[in-house]
Amino acid sequence: MNTFPETLDAAVEQAKAAAQTAIADGYNLVQVELVVPEIALQAEALALEFAQLFAETGSRVKVMFPDTGASALAKRNWGEQPFAVTDLGSRFTSIETQIAEEDEIFIVACPSAVEVERVEKLSQLAGDRPVLFLIPQLEDVAVVGIGLAARQLRDRFIKNIYSCYYLRPLEEGAILRCHPSPWQIWLEQESGYELATELTTKPMGEDLERLMIGLTNPQTADGDGKPSQKKTSLLSNLQKFLNALSQ
Repeated sequence: MNTFPETLDAAVEQAKAAAQTAIADGYNLVQVELVVPEIALQAEALALEFAQLFAETGSRVKVMFPDTGASALAKRNWGEQPFAVTDLGSRFTSIETQIAEEDEIFIVACPSAVEVERVEKLSQLAGDRPVLFLIPQLEDVAVVGIGLAARQLRDRFIKNIYSCYYLRPLEEGAILRCHPSPWQIWLEQESGYELATELTTKPMGEDLERLMIGLTNPQTADGDGKPSQKKTSLLSNLQKFLNALSQ
């Protein structure tokens, strides 16, 4: 059974192990999601850790960033590395030119909904070679500038991605998915986080809300299913969770 990550380092180590195991188990299109504020600022650092992990196993790794600026910055900051670094292409450079026959695994750092056409093309060109998305922002509904066709493509493509690692803080706990374990709800207790339940699918929306009400305080729901006022706020619990991860 999984243990709950008490620090960000612990979460990253869990995610690395989950990604390795999922790929070894035959999943070729996988993602690692840490759903915490400003995590995208850590995309470069996370990409380096995962690239080094797979390079150490002898795999020919290619790290890909959404644009040339981000890839150039990573190259400068990382220096000489045993893996390739590039971008997903641009209006001047097609994604096809960024892929080589010798590439064995692709790590894509923080792709957004704007890049969905290119990441889908990458997955097609990769064939049976693994593609790992690190903290993807493909479902970001706040992104503007993509049309209906792109949104439909995004929704269809996302369904094909396997979540090998997912961590998201909730008002009184967190959602954790760490391959090969199922989706889990952990609740915050005085002694730390404790496993409350396991699920076969990702809990979302109203189903998640009802589930959390039942797990945390089943007596607080009134006749129409609306929760009563909670003693603690989402913001305070979220901040507590982030403080723990930052230690």
